[in-house]
Amino acid sequence: MTTHSPAELAKMIDHTLLAADASRAQLATLCNEARTHGFYSVCVNSANVPYAVEQLQSADVKVCAVVGFPLGAGLSASKAYETQEAIAAGAGEIDMVLNIGWLKDGLFDAVRDDIAAVLKACGEVPLKVILETCLLEEAQKVRACEICRDLGVAFVKTSTGFSRSGATLEDVALMRRVVGPDLGVKASGGVRDAATAQAMIEAGATRLGTSSGIAIVTGAQGGSGY
Repeated sequence: MTTHSPAELAKMIDHTLLAADASRAQLATLCNEARTHGFYSVCVNSANVPYAVEQLQSADVKVCAVVGFPLGAGLSASKAYETQEAIAAGAGEIDMVLNIGWLKDGLFDAVRDDIAAVLKACGEVPLKVILETCLLEEAQKVRACEICRDLGVAFVKTSTGFSRSGATLEDVALMRRVVGPDLGVKASGGVRDAATAQAMIEAGATRLGTSSGIAIVTGAQGGSGY
């Protein structure tokens, strides 16, 4: 097992604050922590993108916006519009939730079209697609990854962190097998310490979504959140 240094781990972390009641003070702290520790990005709700961009001026930290979050059940046109507006406000990456109900119903063309609409709205901005793996059977996870791979999105992502559970090593490994070596795999939800982070990377993750980034890079134990 390859052990990654704290600096290497930091560059794989989307430092995350997606709570509905997130305050400006909390967002400012999130951005300052990301700047201090060298995290790859901060991940925030789309309404908070302008403030995060303002806080991170001149910092080598991207702002990632979630879209259709956390349910994925909005209109495709709404997801695409939210994507366009988030990018216009300064978002450098987009994390969308696919339509989980459609996927479970086998409406694969509709799932593909939903993702494709957001991918088109992204232009050159990388798109991550959240599967919400805890709600899916293995065959559904595989089909979702196949759709994402064939569309050429940047990443598949395990979880919102707002459902029954988050990332598992088994799901990360499965996603990596299906998408192959070129797409990113983001493990999110429940990644709260360095040991878990290292294990997720060993299983195939290339990005980590977590609110416990500081604990991961300092060797401490994170809290019970995302």
